[in-house]
Amino acid sequence: MFGETVPSEMPDKFAMSVRMPLGVVSAITPWNFPMAIPSWKLMPAIVTGNTAVIKPATDTPLSVINLVKTFEDAGLPPGVLNVVTGSGSDIGYEMIANKHIKVVSFTGSTEVGHTISKVCADKMKQVSLEMGGKNAIIVMDDADLDLVLEGALWGAFGTTGQRCTATSRLIVHEKVHDQLMDMLIEKVEKLKVGDGLDETVEMGPVVSKSQLNSVYEYIQIGKKDGANLISGGEILKEGNYGKGFFIQPTIFTDVTPKMRIFKEEIFGPVLSVIKFKEFADAIVMANDSDYGLSSSIYTKNVNLAFKAMTELYTGICYINAPTIGAEIQLPFGGTKGTGNGHREAGSTAIDTFTEWKSVYIDFSGQLQKAQIDQFENKDD
Repeated sequence: MFGETVPSEMPDKFAMSVRMPLGVVSAITPWNFPMAIPSWKLMPAIVTGNTAVIKPATDTPLSVINLVKTFEDAGLPPGVLNVVTGSGSDIGYEMIANKHIKVVSFTGSTEVGHTISKVCADKMKQVSLEMGGKNAIIVMDDADLDLVLEGALWGAFGTTGQRCTATSRLIVHEKVHDQLMDMLIEKVEKLKVGDGLDETVEMGPVVSKSQLNSVYEYIQIGKKDGANLISGGEILKEGNYGKGFFIQPTIFTDVTPKMRIFKEEIFGPVLSVIKFKEFADAIVMANDSDYGLSSSIYTKNVNLAFKAMTELYTGICYINAPTIGAEIQLPFGGTKGTGNGHREAGSTAIDTFTEWKSVYIDFSGQLQKAQIDQFENKDD
């Protein structure tokens, strides 16, 4: 085959392993990346021979509907890919509990993910969960602060902080803390907030009124718990801001590990800053989270960089880069409360959407004879 010489005699027996599709895949996706996340779930599910049903977020259903139409236009047979819309309370249970569903792939909140995990466990279904994050950047005293500044701005305020990999904690060595804060405040207060379709805008709105209220509530919690609000913190309402859900990019300092803004996912443009003195303390603080998605360290010390790579308990780790982003050829996902979503992205996606089958072929019947002989000769 393919121009190769075929042996004149084939072996009379051999064994191999093959992948087999699971059947029907249920994909439940969030609003913040309404094309990218559905794509990375659906592509490997379909390529490996499954059919799929996808439920997009109620805030962004049209993106997925158009994606499914594109599949149809490309010639995908009817019934291979299906879309249903509606709230999780209306159709969510059916999307995970229906007897025809063999694997559930979910990206969203940790609370909903826990519920899905319990239902799937009870019904012996495969489940892939990519949930929340509370991602930290560690800044060592030898770090390139200009590089840190760029990374922290993009990590914390890019996409208005509305991504599971957003940088929400900045853990800064005490020797460079004050200098970095001066640099950060100067830049943050100049960020242009507005319509995301305006190419000059650097930070857009949050997705909805309820999300705006949630972010603002966390800002009030931070102030009440004793954190120092050094920039932002207000809802923007004047002029064109009244047409959307806008809030200032916000920075807290003097944050402690016991504060809710240090521990809980805010999913908005709020950055909590905390000082440290020793590298070991920074690692402890970064790992002090119910989540384990992404982490980062800025340093010129290669030994510390490799030590951080080993000791930071997250599914993704960056050196001298912010916590956001993903390389499509690598697994994407986290540990602890973030779930096990690394199984559905990159080269590991095949593990989520297929099962192994071992195949034994014996043209001569010798394998069967050997098995029978072995059984009959076995000592009692």
